[in-house]
Amino acid sequence: MKTQRKKWNYFRVCGEDDADYLRDESRRMGCADAIAFPTDAAALRKTLAEAADNRMLLTLQGARTGITGGAVPDGGAVVNLARMDRVLALRENADGVPSVIVEPGLTLDALNQRLAARDPRIAEPDAESAAQQRILEDGPALFFAPDPTETTASLGGMTACNASGACSFRYGATRRHVRGLTVLLPDAQTLSLQRGRECGGRGRRFNLTTHEGRSMDGVLPDYRLPAVKNAAGYYAADDMDMLDLWIGAEGTLGVLAAVELKLTHTPELRWGVTAFFPGDVEALRFVRVARGEDAAGNPSDALLPAAIEYFDHRVLRLIETGRAANETLQQKLPAIPAQAGAAVYVEVHAASEADALETLERLATAIGACGGDDEATWIADGPAELERLHEFRHAAPELVNQRIDEYRRSTPALTKLGTDMAVPGDCLEQALAMFQRDLHRHELDYVVFGHVGDNHFHVNILPASMTQFNDGKRLYGQWARQVIDWGGTVSAEHGIGKLKTALLYEMLGAKGIDGMRAIRHVFDPDERMNRGNLFG
Repeated sequence: MKTQRKKWNYFRVCGEDDADYLRDESRRMGCADAIAFPTDAAALRKTLAEAADNRMLLTLQGARTGITGGAVPDGGAVVNLARMDRVLALRENADGVPSVIVEPGLTLDALNQRLAARDPRIAEPDAESAAQQRILEDGPALFFAPDPTETTASLGGMTACNASGACSFRYGATRRHVRGLTVLLPDAQTLSLQRGRECGGRGRRFNLTTHEGRSMDGVLPDYRLPAVKNAAGYYAADDMDMLDLWIGAEGTLGVLAAVELKLTHTPELRWGVTAFFPGDVEALRFVRVARGEDAAGNPSDALLPAAIEYFDHRVLRLIETGRAANETLQQKLPAIPAQAGAAVYVEVHAASEADALETLERLATAIGACGGDDEATWIADGPAELERLHEFRHAAPELVNQRIDEYRRSTPALTKLGTDMAVPGDCLEQALAMFQRDLHRHELDYVVFGHVGDNHFHVNILPASMTQFNDGKRLYGQWARQVIDWGGTVSAEHGIGKLKTALLYEMLGAKGIDGMRAIRHVFDPDERMNRGNLFG
């Protein structure tokens, strides 16, 4: 649908200076006729009303840190929410749990920095502001726990994609922390949703009414989502909280104009351990112990780490090669043991030094029992040391991207192929073996790392030619089908966006996608908002 310009008050023509708003971290490039930068909910409402009058297709954007192309426009107009970045309120709820209400453009690091400084900078303070401020000044330190690798992600974008990261092993994905939403629909009408208020009693049928009086009835899709960490498709369950429908909907059901987020008490201590093992068998055995399972995979006395991350031997060699060639990395990272065949990073959040030491001792015992090298283990018991371990973890994707950039000099069409699949716990070892077997058979360059605590691997295929790229793409499809058969998901944290719609179709089937479309039609009958996301 081409934008038909009548009269624009809130949009302007998209020009050469707006090139950054035509892409995101997926490296996909799009196009747009117009762009708008609303600065508050009132301006956003007027922007959406103007778009409705002009029947504009809209692509919503936050910080554009996603890697599935969800914020990349395919024509129409862009609504960039980055300038809506205020804290609207801080409150302590009836259950004693503190929460913060933010605009969608505020970034994760900006919020946590303000909370750490005990200065949320509440916009338009009212009579309750003094009491709100005392929550921070007099109470325990607070932070927002979900931690995607890219901390410059916007909180609206994190909610729209149900973002998660390493520490989601302990704290859960964004969904667990959302208490309320203010949603502006494509016709500029407003829905207010609160955790526990719009739910229950009707199976998969629902009725919602906007502030302006529009009544909307619908039936949620009848699929059953996989019982694993998941960021693929509309959330749907019997008698569900309707708030959850918008979390992970990737901007296809409305604009998140305000988000209320539950806050978490900041742990007194954050320590980290990186353990090295002879190979994957020993590393995954340690993973099961670290996450509190006995030898049969059943829950036992859990250590409850905040994060458990895995690195295969190819990642270790890639990091060591990068370190040898980069003086900055040499200063940041210690040398990786030469005989290491795999590594596992565990982060511990504790209320006291005694608790942290007890957990560390138990981890040390487990490392030795699982074949790890006590002498080679890295331990971080302070902020500076922990930052070095974080640098090690973050070096992996950065060096992968550098390798791909090298290959692209001779073949510009190349991109990496990165999986985002999670499997049930009893399939963890099978999944890794499948990836490695198939990659070796096709002689493809690759590395594997990821959030192994959640049975979530990132397999990064590094093709050096288009033949290898096509081989890798076929493997990706084969793996997706097997993971679905096991009861897993095609996307555990990155979402679907515009790049993985075929995988979502594979996972939910035609009936499931039709059920999602029926829901979308209730709230966006013309499919004007974020067209191309989820459905293709």
